Amino acid sequence: MKALVLSGGSGTRLRPFTYSMAKQLVPVANKPVLLNCLENLRDIGVTETGLIVGGYASEIEDVVGDGSALGLEVTYIHQSAPLGLAHCVALAADFLGDDDFVMYLGDNILADGIEAAATAFREGGADARILVTKVPDPSHYGVAEIDADSRVTALVEKPQQPQSDLAVIGVYFFTNAIHEAVRSLRPSARGELEITDAIQLLVTGGRTVLAHEYHGYWKDTGKIDDLLECNRELLGRLPDDGPPSDGVDSASTVHGQVVIGPGARVIGSVLTGPVLIGAGSVVENSAIGPDVSIGPDCVLKDAGLEHSILLEGVTIDGVRELHGCVIGRWAQVRAPDNDDVRQRLIIGDHTQAEVSA
Repeated sequence: MKALVLSGGSGTRLRPFTYSMAKQLVPVANKPVLLNCLENLRDIGVTETGLIVGGYASEIEDVVGDGSALGLEVTYIHQSAPLGLAHCVALAADFLGDDDFVMYLGDNILADGIEAAATAFREGGADARILVTKVPDPSHYGVAEIDADSRVTALVEKPQQPQSDLAVIGVYFFTNAIHEAVRSLRPSARGELEITDAIQLLVTGGRTVLAHEYHGYWKDTGKIDDLLECNRELLGRLPDDGPPSDGVDSASTVHGQVVIGPGARVIGSVLTGPVLIGAGSVVENSAIGPDVSIGPDCVLKDAGLEHSILLEGVTIDGVRELHGCVIGRWAQVRAPDNDDVRQRLIIGDHTQAEVSA
């Protein structure tokens, strides 16, 4: 079985970050979302992986390389414009050949892996197996309607009156039957080749399409608040090995799950886990956590921060009561005065901001 990972797209809902980086490279718990996807594929025994890339192809290739560090063989497939998920399948047809494959959206986190779905698909009996999960608001998703045997009877995109609470999430297993369906498609009203339309053609053509309900943690990281929620979830899964022995001075206190990267230093601060501090970062006279991931080479002095994500190289100086922040690479946040006001920041790369202390 091969894999097709989709990592193109413009990521408009994650601006300003996606003005300067691919949305799949935004980190949660200090790891780009895309790497979580690729690790899940490695864990089901996939090696040959096609990676659909767009305008940030070079940045993605800098991170993923040839895939060997992950135990994969990566082939890059360029998409000139985001013309739909089924268009990605069409672009990758030569790479995929007649092999079975798993298609994985590169901005989705499935924190508990996809082994069960992969095993069920490999056991045969289906032309497609799509992952679904129960959601409270199915009208915001593509929805799968199924029979008593989990066979998909219909796929409806964002129905006004949903007949099911099973949302289609970002992992699909296909046999080569999907290629004929993709070749038969016409662009949708939004000008794209929709994978839901292709799967519906399989259904109406009498092919077997099964729904596989995913019971683990899933999140599409396409929005800021989703990133923060996912970050909190993954931080909560950090190993609880007790207080870190290196990098924390005697004037600091540590509570809960805290992981400190190589060369990072914590001076006179209070850390309330879960907290992840990247390599080379310095935290001084600050109160950090819970639910905070700090990227590499950051400097926090006289800072207060919780439920937030800092990317590489961020400086925060003299600003406390920060909550729910996502701060881009090499941004600087400093205090011009001593007002005690709670703050929220969502700012992009190389930004400089002055806010009340």
